[in-house]
Amino acid sequence: MTLDTVVIDGRAVAASVREEVSESVASFVSATGRQPALATILVGDDPASEVYVRNKRKTAASVGLADIHHHLPAGASTADVCAVVESLANNSDVAGILVQLPLPDGVEAAAVIDLIPWDKDVDGLTTTSAGLLNRGRPGLRPCTPSGVITLLDHYGIELSGTEAVVVGRSDLVGRPLAQMLTARDATVTVLHSRSVNTARVLNRARVVVVAAGQPGLIGATDIRRGAVVVDVGIHRVDGRLRGDTRYDELLGHAAFATPVPGGVGPMTIVELMRNTLAAAKLQRSTSAVADVGTGPS
Repeated sequence: MTLDTVVIDGRAVAASVREEVSESVASFVSATGRQPALATILVGDDPASEVYVRNKRKTAASVGLADIHHHLPAGASTADVCAVVESLANNSDVAGILVQLPLPDGVEAAAVIDLIPWDKDVDGLTTTSAGLLNRGRPGLRPCTPSGVITLLDHYGIELSGTEAVVVGRSDLVGRPLAQMLTARDATVTVLHSRSVNTARVLNRARVVVVAAGQPGLIGATDIRRGAVVVDVGIHRVDGRLRGDTRYDELLGHAAFATPVPGGVGPMTIVELMRNTLAAAKLQRSTSAVADVGTGPS
């Protein structure tokens, strides 16, 4: 007997979040007289990166954010990129700074990323942001893991007390998502290329998030019946976009599953917009505190 699998519609949820952010941006501009800007930095001419940045800029404009963009040549040095980041960090009109990854060979990504002030780090990737997440303190969280949590919440999937597995341990998705699930009182196991007894671990998990970067890695035989499966991967295989799961196998076996495309992908960009607005509010509140602190006693 097969299950009636609920397909998690990331496009619909993203549209709802986008509308919410658009309304909130309008309220912020009305209250402050300032339009928050998202600054994007693209280095080189990688076609996929160009598409990603174009989509981010287009979405930013659609929700009322200002757009500041810097496109550096592929031969730019680490110092060149750092100089742009520093100029944006000192620009009070810039709410958020995003450096499109991966950077070309020869540019030290860690050095560039860690120059972004923590309250403008809308990708949530700096060492400071990672530390705030690890300590459970407020901060800007990585966009894709935030999108996963938003989807799970939207579909009413209980995380407290739930056994969850994250397949993959990247700094972009796997590690921060495991921490965010733990913060929601899930019991989390992270599987990776050196893990053993993976079948046993996967078969007892109710929530499985696959972010391994390997097309078709997980199918129906790898998970328990009735599990919730979220696929973060995206690959072009034989001219088609596919994820890290064998999605067709999950239908009728999983209780919930995300398609690729149309699942997690649309959420990443809207969470970036939500982070940019949150950053603008954070900077405004920090500035207010500083003004009070330096004012007359």
